[in-house]
Amino acid sequence: MAELQEGPHGATVERVTVTGLDGAVVETILAAPDGLAATGAIALHPDIMGVRPLFDDLCRRLATHGYAVACPEPFARATPGERAVEDPSVRMGLVSSLDDRLQLGDLAAAADLVCARHEISAASVLGFCMGGMQTLKAAASGHFLRAVACYGMIRLPEAWKGPHVGEPLASAGDVCPTLALFGDTDPWTPASDIDALRAAWRDRSDCAVVVYPGADHGFVHAPERPAHRADDAADAWRRTLDWIAA
Repeated sequence: MAELQEGPHGATVERVTVTGLDGAVVETILAAPDGLAATGAIALHPDIMGVRPLFDDLCRRLATHGYAVACPEPFARATPGERAVEDPSVRMGLVSSLDDRLQLGDLAAAADLVCARHEISAASVLGFCMGGMQTLKAAASGHFLRAVACYGMIRLPEAWKGPHVGEPLASAGDVCPTLALFGDTDPWTPASDIDALRAAWRDRSDCAVVVYPGADHGFVHAPERPAHRADDAADAWRRTLDWIAA
């Protein structure tokens, strides 16, 4: 299995809360390198299952590379019972009721908190699965320096469409420098959608699409998944760190 390899520094992880634009209390993972000034900041949008030990560990691993990291819970406004259910279909059923203004506001608030703590001017943004989709939108918000979207949906699945959930492709031309990583067997990001994203970035030399042959959805960030591909994951993590550091 190829997890994100640890960097040269120790790191500390904690759980805090940030306040949403509507006053919601948003559980957030913070991580930072021990004993040195962070070299940059990353706002990490988790996959649909949200804040959990997997992302505590990912935040810590990123921090060992010198980054201060913040990862907010994307379903902070769901009930505790809904958040506790391990069946992803429960959260999938809630996506159409989300509000991008609040969701991206939570991500920005988490980024602002970690930047303020470490005297960093602005953060980059990284996300996986649904978080990759939200990263594509966040990259167009003007709030972030650079972005990496891992297998984020380019067009909204039909069941996820709602009055306050925007199409990632609609704002793709306005993103900050963005790297998008996909697998070519991922049903959530068909080839036609990837081609549409490439077309939106045709004149953007500061944006890039990388497609991994034979890779399915979720092949990078969760080594326990059957879809995980060790060599591709290692390459994707290398590209991610290089992109954010550029």
